Amino acid sequence: MLRSAETCQNMTDLRTAIDVLDSRIMTLLAQRARYIDRAVVIKSAANLPARIDVRVEAVVQNARTNATAAGFDPALAETIWRQMIEWSIAREETAMAAQKEGSK
Repeated sequence: MLRSAETCQNMTDLRTAIDVLDSRIMTLLAQRARYIDRAVVIKSAANLPARIDVRVEAVVQNARTNATAAGFDPALAETIWRQMIEWSIAREETAMAAQKEGSK
């Protein structure tokens, strides 16, 4: 079990806890990427583009709202999420182009 930040008594305790959190974050990011891969299939079937601006802005607003609720800097959350969104859209565009090329 992960100890709270307040119960960490030294830098070793803190670093261990941070490493555990980083591992959990990476697991969640990998899971999110699998959802992005599934979006490629669904968007391709529905003839939707990789970038849907209204959805991008909704995801960013959700990130800001969630950050605020969690006591995290919403501006930093937005920066991180916009980078992640751009990576995701690029991943979708690459996969969608490969699908089109393969169907020729």
